[in-house]
Amino acid sequence: MNTNAKNPSIAKGVDSLTIWLFFLIALIGVLSIFAVEYREGDNIVQNLLGLKKEYSKQLFYLGIYSILGVIILLTDSKIFTTMANLLYAFGIVLLFATFVPGLGRSVNGSHSWIALGGGFNLQPAEFCKIFTLLALAKYISRIETHFDQFRSQVIAAGIIVLPALITIGQNETGLALVYFSLFIPMYREGLPPSVLIVGFALGVLAVMTLVLEKYVLLAVLTCVAVLSIILLRKQFKRNRNLLSVIIASWLVASAVSVFVVPYVFDNVLQEYQARRIYSLVGKDYVRHRGAHTTATPSEEELKHRHQVAAQSTDYNVKQSKIAIGSGGVLGKGYLKGTQTRYDFVPEQSTDFIFCTIGEDFGFAGCVVLLGLYLLLLWHIVNIAERQRSVFSRVYAYGVASIIFFHIAVNVCMTIGLAPVIGIPLPLMSYGGSSLLTFTILIFVMIRLDADRHIILR
Repeated sequence: MNTNAKNPSIAKGVDSLTIWLFFLIALIGVLSIFAVEYREGDNIVQNLLGLKKEYSKQLFYLGIYSILGVIILLTDSKIFTTMANLLYAFGIVLLFATFVPGLGRSVNGSHSWIALGGGFNLQPAEFCKIFTLLALAKYISRIETHFDQFRSQVIAAGIIVLPALITIGQNETGLALVYFSLFIPMYREGLPPSVLIVGFALGVLAVMTLVLEKYVLLAVLTCVAVLSIILLRKQFKRNRNLLSVIIASWLVASAVSVFVVPYVFDNVLQEYQARRIYSLVGKDYVRHRGAHTTATPSEEELKHRHQVAAQSTDYNVKQSKIAIGSGGVLGKGYLKGTQTRYDFVPEQSTDFIFCTIGEDFGFAGCVVLLGLYLLLLWHIVNIAERQRSVFSRVYAYGVASIIFFHIAVNVCMTIGLAPVIGIPLPLMSYGGSSLLTFTILIFVMIRLDADRHIILR
C-alpha cells in the first residue's frame, strides 16, 4: 500500500533551494542589524528575550513568519486564484483607510501607516504589492483574456497603476515605483517592446529636463524632429501616418519637458526626494509652488536653503560611501566597523544596511551577498519557466521583478547611483512589514510551484 498517497508530506514538490536561500539571506540580515546595534557590555540574552533591540525584533519576526510560511505551504494552492480579486479589493480599501482621520498614521511625512496599537503599525502599500500581483496573474491567466489585444493590456496596466497612484498620494513615491516593476511579467506574456522603448525614452527625456535649460531642451527636441522629417521624407508616401507620428512625438516630448516633469517635482515628489534627484546631476532644487512659501525669500535666505539642502541631501550618501569604501577588499571584520556602529550613517539598519556588509566584509562580502541574490533571482526565473499554469508563471516573474527592483535601487542608493527613496533591501533591512511581504511573496510562489502540474486560473 502506498502510504504517501494517504499522508502526503509537506515537503512533497517543495523547492528546498529557495527556502535555504530565504533563510540564509534573512539570517545575514539579522546579523547585520546586530552589528549595527551591538555595543560593548550589552546583555544580549536580555535584549533578545525583552525584544528591546531591532535585531531581537527582526529575529522574532523571522520566527513568526517562518510559521506563517509553513501555513502557506499547507494551504491549497487554488485558494490564491480564488481569492485574488477579493484580496486586491481588500488591499485598495486598506490603502484608502490610511487617509481616514484617527485610523491612518503619519511617519516621517508619509501617510501610509495604520496604527494597530501596542506600538505596531501596518503599511498597507507593502501588502498590496502581493494582492496586486495575484490580481494581475489572475487576469492574464483567464481564458477570456487575450493579452495580444490592446484592451487587455490597458486593463492589466490599470490593475498595477491604481494602487501605485494611491501610494503616491500617501507620500510614498519610492514604494509606488515598486509597482511598476510588475510590467516585466507583462512583457513575458506579450506586451509589445515598443512600450519599453517609449518608457525608456521618457526616462531619458526626464533626465535631460534636469540637466538642460527649458528653452535649450526645446531647441534640441525641435532639431531632432526636423532632422527626422528630412531623413524620413521619402517614406512619407508609403507611410502617410509617419509625419503625424513625428509631430505628435515632438508635441508630447515638449509637453513632458515643459509641464509634466516640473509638475511632478513640484507637486508629486516630496521636497527632499526632488533635492536628492537633482543632486545626482549636480543641480540645486528650489520648489516653485507658492503654497510652500508665505513670502518671497531673500537672496541670502535662498543661499542658506541651498546649503542646508545640499548638506542634508548628500550627507547620507557620503557617509554610506565612506563606510563601504573603508571596508576595502576583505573588510574590517565582523563587529569592527566604525562608520556603521557609531551612527555615522543614518537609517543604518533599514535603507543603508548594505553599508554594514561593505564595511565589515569589504568588496568580497558584497560580492557574496549579491551572488546569493543573483542565485535566488536566477532560480526564481527557472521556477517561472517550468510552470504549466499562466497564473503561476506570471506570479513567479512578478516575485523576481519586485525583488530585483528592491535590490537594484537599494544598492544603487547606498553607492550614490540612485536617489535615496526609502527602498529596503529584501530580507535584510529591518522592518516587520517588509520582511512579512517578502515572506508571503516567496512562500506563495513555492506553494504554487509545488502544484505546478495543476493548471491554475
